[in-house]
Amino acid sequence: MSAYDTHRVLTRSGRPGFVTKLVAAILAWNDARVTRAALMKLSDRELDDIGISRGDIARVARG
Repeated sequence: MSAYDTHRVLTRSGRPGFVTKLVAAILAWNDARVTRAALMKLSDRELDDIGISRGDIARVARG
């Protein structure tokens, strides 16, 4: 399984605006969706190897 670097810089000012927050929320949702999909493809044995169960996938995907 691969690891993804999801650090993104969305604004240069110290205070993000509405659009920046909206984009950040969409990106976070998409990252969780991709993580959830990748973990769902694993077998129960593979999930056990990395220390999670199928019931933990949603929690892990949320971060």
